[in-house]
Amino acid sequence: MIDVLLVDDHPVVRSGYARLLEAGGDIRVAAEAPDAEAGYTAYVQCTPKVTVTDLSLPGSSGIELIRRIRARDTSARVLVFSVHDEAVVVDKAIQSGASGFISKRSAPEVLLEAVRAVAKGERYFSEDVRRVVEHRSPDAEREVINALSAREFEVFRLLARGLSPAECAQMLNLSQKTVANYQALIKEKLNVNTSAALVHLALRLGVVSGTGPTQLLGPKDGNH
Repeated sequence: MIDVLLVDDHPVVRSGYARLLEAGGDIRVAAEAPDAEAGYTAYVQCTPKVTVTDLSLPGSSGIELIRRIRARDTSARVLVFSVHDEAVVVDKAIQSGASGFISKRSAPEVLLEAVRAVAKGERYFSEDVRRVVEHRSPDAEREVINALSAREFEVFRLLARGLSPAECAQMLNLSQKTVANYQALIKEKLNVNTSAALVHLALRLGVVSGTGPTQLLGPKDGNH
């Protein structure tokens, strides 16, 4: 039996995924969580074979959850299940330790196949995600983003959403001085001098959405 942890902020969505997974007969949903913090706690408590997580979560994103889980257990297997499949987002999820990435636009059987593959230690990408990754064009800015560590990317994401360094510090349980140091380092790595330039870069690369201040990889408006 494959024990799975589901992390998604919508209870109805989690319920649907749970029914789908358990209908396969060889998968059991051992725990559910609505955000990254609860997801990490649930992981520690039940140590699932596979963690299935969205990226857009209240507070810290799925990227931060992947980083924390993998920092605790390098053998952990995490599958991302998200509508956000831009190349830079997929790259960062994999760089943070995800074992696979499938789009929420995938057919139901793809989720079952992906969980089984990841549970066996394989990597798995849905066909649409694979196309995005394979056909992306060379991009110097994207390569710079990939040079950011998972923690730097999380601070970048929060700053680009418009949070202040103090708010970032509170959300990530860091000191304001540490976040300020991250902010300076990020601007240096990304070669931007102002907060506005940082936001514009995040918009171009799909790290945040232009449709609202907290759309991509952050609290959602309910649209999947």
